[in-house]
Amino acid sequence: MTRRSGAGSACEVPFVVAARPGVARFDPRTFRWRGVPAAAYKEQRGGPLAWRGVERFVLLGGPRTGAAFELRYFEIAPGGYSSWERHAHAHAIVVVRGRGRVRMGRRLVRVRPFDFVFIPGGTPHQFLADGAPFGFLCPVDAVRDAPRPAPRLRPPRPRATMPGRARGPKGRRRA
Repeated sequence: MTRRSGAGSACEVPFVVAARPGVARFDPRTFRWRGVPAAAYKEQRGGPLAWRGVERFVLLGGPRTGAAFELRYFEIAPGGYSSWERHAHAHAIVVVRGRGRVRMGRRLVRVRPFDFVFIPGGTPHQFLADGAPFGFLCPVDAVRDAPRPAPRLRPPRPRATMPGRARGPKGRRRA
């Protein structure tokens, strides 16, 4: 069974139908929850919302659950990345597997397991995996706006050092 992942979104994903309380058992060997299928991150791989190597797992969500939110687990393969996007809703994620980087506007931050990341609504963002799978939990409102491509950013300018001001180890001026 599928449902639209947010208002105006064309991406359909499977969801867990929980008519009664239950447990989805976690398998640490595969780093998956039993009975929770993987889905493509987005329908389209290219274009302005390009991505590579991302899987989505919806642990809870959908109209039959009675929940006003979705709890999702995203896993990004080594060298993979999510789309460079923005939307009105905020993100709150908890890293649970591997190490990666989070691009938020002009900032690029390294993250590791159990780091908490908050991305305010409207902030351009992207998740990038390093040399191992990178996974995080991401709860969102069940009804939300669809992602839009974020504007391209100019690369940061290197910091210039003033002549005669170069510093060596421990902040001492170089001769």
